[in-house]
Amino acid sequence: MALAGSMVLPLTGCANRGVGPQGGPKDTLGPVVAKMTVPNGARNVKSQEMVIQMNEYVQIAGASDQILVSPPQQRPPEIKAVGKKIEIEFKEPLKDSTTYTIEFGNQIVDNNERNPLKDYTYSFSTGDQIDSLEVYGTLINAEDLNPVSGVVVGLHQLLDDSAVYTLPFTRIGRTDKEGAFSIHNVKEGTYRLYGLMDQSRDYVFQPGEQVAFLDETVTPYIHTEVIRDTVGDSVTTLEYFYYEPSHLLLKLFTEDYQRHYFQRLLRKEAERIQLIFSAPQPSVPQLTATEIADFALHSSIEASPSMDTFTVWLKDSMVIKMDSIRLAMKYMKTDSLMQLYEQTDSLLAVYRAPMMSERTKKALAQKKEKMGLGIACNGNSRWNYFDTLLITLPTPLAHVEKDSIHLFSKQDTILTPMEMQLEKQDSLGRKLRVMAPWKPTKSYVLRVDSGAIEDIYGQVNKKNEYTLQVRSMEDYATMTVYLTPYTSKAMIQLLNSQDKPVREQRAEEKGTQFTHLEAGTYYMRVYIDENGDGKWTTGDVKRHRQPEQVYYFPKKLTIRANWEFEEHWDWQAIELLKQKPAAIRKDAGEGK
Repeated sequence: MALAGSMVLPLTGCANRGVGPQGGPKDTLGPVVAKMTVPNGARNVKSQEMVIQMNEYVQIAGASDQILVSPPQQRPPEIKAVGKKIEIEFKEPLKDSTTYTIEFGNQIVDNNERNPLKDYTYSFSTGDQIDSLEVYGTLINAEDLNPVSGVVVGLHQLLDDSAVYTLPFTRIGRTDKEGAFSIHNVKEGTYRLYGLMDQSRDYVFQPGEQVAFLDETVTPYIHTEVIRDTVGDSVTTLEYFYYEPSHLLLKLFTEDYQRHYFQRLLRKEAERIQLIFSAPQPSVPQLTATEIADFALHSSIEASPSMDTFTVWLKDSMVIKMDSIRLAMKYMKTDSLMQLYEQTDSLLAVYRAPMMSERTKKALAQKKEKMGLGIACNGNSRWNYFDTLLITLPTPLAHVEKDSIHLFSKQDTILTPMEMQLEKQDSLGRKLRVMAPWKPTKSYVLRVDSGAIEDIYGQVNKKNEYTLQVRSMEDYATMTVYLTPYTSKAMIQLLNSQDKPVREQRAEEKGTQFTHLEAGTYYMRVYIDENGDGKWTTGDVKRHRQPEQVYYFPKKLTIRANWEFEEHWDWQAIELLKQKPAAIRKDAGEGK
């Protein structure tokens, strides 16, 4: 696009070397369509190639997959910018009596300033008419109600739920940053509506992909409103047309059918092997070793809380010294139909000791011996009396001398012995719970004598002493929540400023009381626990089961210490899309 001209005057005297010739105003106009080999809206089109001529040089901004073609193509058409042209070549034969739509969005831009041809859509039909119905709606994440962008939303003309597993969509759209979607040039008929985070880019639902579906079928139509306006003796009639449905709501979820497979083995230390899986295992894997009889006697297996990582602690010094250990592992894996079956893998656990001199090895061994077993305790100067006091070991426990662990109440400098109990919190004894009748505002000292705790490698602790000060009851607040209408299926969650649950209780008809709340800002949501398992349950496409419903309290909660609060919440009073407070609502693209 040519710049506006400017008058140049002769200058005398010293030149200003920082100022050069000035052009006209900055180009802010996008490119304009000049002509087309196949006009926009053309009918009875047979050609698989089209050219859109622009008034200036253009380019395609961003990735080509941002251009939406409907109906979706298994082999996407080639769309490219050449000089002042947009060239389109379909790689699949065009279907009879079908409307094709190419939504460029803002992807066509000029070469100089990258001004876009805004919201450009190109359509044509291979039949006698252009399908013109439209469908609109919003897609949100089912668990936190945040909008999700970049999700393909598709209509299926086949109403059987199995179609989404085997056939591409009939018509498609894509969600924007607000989660809004629109599907254009839809033919009259009845459809199923789905949302799909289409990672495989085949417009077919693959188990493991995020998905959404509408319970009822969709029948697009045009709604007409006639408005009569009388001014004096004259009557004006205005006719308005609206595409419906226009307020559909889809909730995106991930099915609880995770692919289970073994990912990798790590052996960073000679005495420890880690087994990492893609998803939680239903049970602890079974291990045997080729060169080691009764391998279970020479090792202990520790499962992570999520059951997707298992640590094998080697106990025998001869086994630990082996550079390579051949293992056979039985575990559960999913097949192509997402069904679990028992799989046996052969593994090689190799440890490569870092290269170092004998002098360095000796120094490290002496340092390790001097440090002893590095135990830790979670007691501190602002300790909650209802918390669990734990002694934590870095390695599995072999033996503990309970008489060598002492608890004292502390008044000024005076220590008074107290009764306490000690018990293992896990199968390998890496967490030891200290139980005593704690009292608010009181101070305590936990003393662990030298050698009181020994791990399976013969390491013992050095003497340790931990002081804890129990917080006053005046540091806490109490809040009672009354739900309207009440349902025993409701689970109420208090959330922090990152939208993460910090407390959760089942709703009670006479009010749900949250005690010992620390002062601060909270938010609140409720989910309807339909299956009564005490946790939020995701959806299932094959069973046509939606995720459990989630609702947000529309305001933040400011909790002050030593106060009692009441909140009365009609959780159905506000439209779902308007419930979540802006402070914790994440725009599409920010992630969870």
